[in-house]
Amino acid sequence: MLNRAARRLPTWVIYVLGALPGPWAFYQGLTGGLGVEPISALEHALGLYALQFLIAGLAISPLRRFAGINLIRFRRALGLLAFYYVTLHLLVWLLLDVQVLARVWADIIKRPYISIGMVAFLLLLPLALTSNSLSIRKLGPRWRSLHRAVYVAVLLASVHFVMVRKGLQLEPLIYLGLVGVLLLLRLAPRRRVRVA
Repeated sequence: MLNRAARRLPTWVIYVLGALPGPWAFYQGLTGGLGVEPISALEHALGLYALQFLIAGLAISPLRRFAGINLIRFRRALGLLAFYYVTLHLLVWLLLDVQVLARVWADIIKRPYISIGMVAFLLLLPLALTSNSLSIRKLGPRWRSLHRAVYVAVLLASVHFVMVRKGLQLEPLIYLGLVGVLLLLRLAPRRRVRVA
């Protein structure tokens, strides 16, 4: 039943609904809805949306393999939405938080959590640029190999989240644990699942 509903759902609905929290977060920041440190809260919200969409995309294959739930047609949308939020997260940090471009490189070098976040962004950049049918045809088997970089990117993003929240806090550890479980599930022996 879930698979039939997913087949009927247009992909553009995922893009529209997935993109809406971004403008809403900016609106809250402008109207005082993000507390006394709106820039920091906005950065956090956008980064968390990015991580959530990355995890959602990572969960699609295990859901298909182990539960027979086929959401594969939405994976590209989830990946591009993740990149959309990563880009907004980075722009808020650059333009509203740091502001002085000369400090950007110094912060990347000096702060390990920023270095890790930047590596994750750089890994996601070619994936976003090649998330289209033309690239799939032109790259052939290399496309799949290139897009395996998402596994490293999502792991780095979850480590970045843990490090941003100084000290051992439960929320980022839950996200890191979830990423770890989803990555380990990919190593499990394959079995045939009948997809309805």
